[in-house]
Amino acid sequence: MTSLKPNTAYPVRIALRAERDIAGIYKRINAEHSEAALKWYLGLRGAILSLERSLNRRPLTPENESLRHLLYGGKPHVYRVIFRVGETPKLVRVLHIRHGARRATSRA
Repeated sequence: MTSLKPNTAYPVRIALRAERDIAGIYKRINAEHSEAALKWYLGLRGAILSLERSLNRRPLTPENESLRHLLYGGKPHVYRVIFRVGETPKLVRVLHIRHGARRATSRA
């Protein structure tokens, strides 16, 4: 496995499925009508975008060692942002965002 330099930026690309996940979360938490929910949602988006510089601090997923995940939120509202790091090109691809209490995904 290649060691990533902490100051090396990897552009973040969000897959269509992950975009749908984000839209569903926005709707589910009623972010359009709640200032606290909107703040939480914007924090999630910011955490996702921060992946471009914090890859080596994110653990591998238990389901698949070629994927990593970012945990966001506090219990009982923890979400897992599942992503893959590409070296050619240098890119972070966010694949899926799921509630942390959901059953683990099948091997991807």
